[in-house]
Amino acid sequence: MQNQQVHPKRYEVVREIFNSCSGNQMRDIFISEIETDDVDLSVKEFLIGTEVRCQKFEEANGTVIFDINTDGIKQRVAFTELSPS
Repeated sequence: MQNQQVHPKRYEVVREIFNSCSGNQMRDIFISEIETDDVDLSVKEFLIGTEVRCQKFEEANGTVIFDINTDGIKQRVAFTELSPS
């Protein structure tokens, strides 16, 4: 029996931080790639604050989106699985 190595999935992660200043619709956007088998665990690094709310959604294409509010700062983190190379 052959040992098959199981590799974690690769995701593109897009993190948007919404500007809370009135009249300013700009956002900070950060894009990276990670390897993980648990996006719920990976998003925890963004859940820092005394008042934290997080809602999770999954789109039809499999992208997992977390809408986060930490101490009044709104963020959206989207995990899109990348095809194996």
